[in-house]
Amino acid sequence: MARPLASFLGALACGSAVGLGAFGAHGLKGVLEPAQLDTWNTAVLYQLVHGLAMLVAALAPLPQRLGSAVLHCFGWGILCFSGSLYLLATAGMKFLGPVTPLGGVLFLVGWILFAAGALRLGRKS
Repeated sequence: MARPLASFLGALACGSAVGLGAFGAHGLKGVLEPAQLDTWNTAVLYQLVHGLAMLVAALAPLPQRLGSAVLHCFGWGILCFSGSLYLLATAGMKFLGPVTPLGGVLFLVGWILFAAGALRLGRKS
């Protein structure tokens, strides 16, 4: 993934997380049950954190292939983890339940790869 595209997608993820968080707090407050709102808020939190992580990874001096893998893991993780939680909270699509942990695994793999890249950079200096 090209770094400018990753920066764009990271910024888009962060900006939309702010909007979705506000929508959950104001538009869904009387519509969803408290547990559903908690699920919504978890999706927003993880989207925002990993959108920021995409911005940081796009700026980090990681090797091209490793940086691309990190960015893909975070991007697809947002889609799988947060996306499935948004649909679970609002539409009750319980069949998407297995997609949420897949997104979590992608987040973990992304962080492991990011850490490995940081160690690699540390050894070079």
